[in-house]
Amino acid sequence: MRHDDWVAHYLPASWGPYARLCRLDRPVGTWLTLLPCLAALVQAADGWPTLFRLFIFSLGALLMRGVGCTINDIFDRDIDKMVERTRFRPLTSGQITLKQALVFLVAQLIVCAVLLLAINEYSRWLALALVPIVIIYPLCKRFTYWPQVVLGIGFNWGMLMAWSDTQNTIPPAGIALWVGAVLWQVGYDTIYAYVDVHDDLKLGVKSAAMRFAEHGKLWISGIYAVTLALWIYSGFALNLSWPYFVIMAVIGAHFAWQMYVFSISRPDHNFMLFRSNMVVGVLIIAASLTGTLL
Repeated sequence: MRHDDWVAHYLPASWGPYARLCRLDRPVGTWLTLLPCLAALVQAADGWPTLFRLFIFSLGALLMRGVGCTINDIFDRDIDKMVERTRFRPLTSGQITLKQALVFLVAQLIVCAVLLLAINEYSRWLALALVPIVIIYPLCKRFTYWPQVVLGIGFNWGMLMAWSDTQNTIPPAGIALWVGAVLWQVGYDTIYAYVDVHDDLKLGVKSAAMRFAEHGKLWISGIYAVTLALWIYSGFALNLSWPYFVIMAVIGAHFAWQMYVFSISRPDHNFMLFRSNMVVGVLIIAASLTGTLL
């Protein structure tokens, strides 16, 4: 399969498969990992985080998302061959070998290990605890309908580390913000999972979309409602100012719009709705900044 993207234009041809293996060509997932983490950094710092901490956590989000995608493709290399959306991934299509993917995975983990030197001891232990979560995620779809929960826990783990590295503690408000982000991801990733429901049924793998079935809109609406409630609680617990809650209302309206547009019979809308959650991530940061600084 020929690609016409920035990876094909600007990176050496031999680098392309590795860039696509860690999804550098698809930055949406990285942004959805990073944006809530930045919001947590803002709240933990009660304003502007240090530039050094912003750099470390941004690089960490990029690297750990790449690690997660690499592990996912290693485990799913045979499954991906039978799914139209994934059959051209580098490992599945033979652009790189399993051995090359494993070497690349080790290299990514070594760079992540170096980053541990830039954070405090509490956060290092949290970072190590993340590794088994990232490894377990691609296996979950084989035995549970809730792989999105494990994905949400791993994707948003940096929010807990933002608090632990900034304040050397994680308050209840920080945990509430994180649980809300986990549920938010369960919601939007389930929307995306409806694209693959028919393939998943044939392959015998599971997802929340299969569990919710025709009741997906009701379930996801409830998940989004709990997400918003947890984020509002977090704002009250941290004594954030009124702009935080105004922006939370905007996020609530955005969730309502998603549910208005979403239809399990129109999976062609799902990727657009998935991408629209980057707006939610930006709004969370805006709410955190205005709620702490104004």
